[in-house]
Amino acid sequence: MRYSDADHRLLSALRDCGAQPRVAAVARAFSLAGEHGAVWLAGGALAAAVDRERRRGWLRGAALVGAAHLASMGVKRVVRRPRPPLAAREPLVRTAGRHSFPSSHATSAAAAAVAYGALRPAGARLVPPLAAAMCVSRLVAGVHYPSDVLVGALLGGATARLGAGWMGRPRALVRPHPPASPALRPAPLGAPS
Repeated sequence: MRYSDADHRLLSALRDCGAQPRVAAVARAFSLAGEHGAVWLAGGALAAAVDRERRRGWLRGAALVGAAHLASMGVKRVVRRPRPPLAAREPLVRTAGRHSFPSSHATSAAAAAVAYGALRPAGARLVPPLAAAMCVSRLVAGVHYPSDVLVGALLGGATARLGAGWMGRPRALVRPHPPASPALRPAPLGAPS
């Protein structure tokens, strides 16, 4: 079996899951929320407003999400891979563009998972599963091949990783060394040993 055959078969199987109304509704909701990285950009802005201690990190993380999205749009314009044709089922959603590779939804979702996950432990637990659901929703909606989603996620993750130094390391995640036990502390000068 060739790679393109496997890509198409996996897409068809996941798109068939969208025949269930609840699954289709969730896929449509994720698609709408992720358009142009909106949910991730809004999440970063909201977190910056609430988490004043890490405001700069959240805003820079949101900027990385935006940069990742723009990078995916640039790659799309160069590669120009058409959206997948599915004979049995129509896509569940309309798309902003006609090019498929890479998935910009997956790119911005993965960038958010990496960038925001580094800022708060809760972000590391909450954002990656939502990002994964966003990626899968593009297949259920029938608008991307699995390879589009995979490369988009890799692009987004790499973009956020490259910008990690620019975001800075949040103070709350820097773990201080535990205090030495009294037996290991040096005795004050002049104290009896």
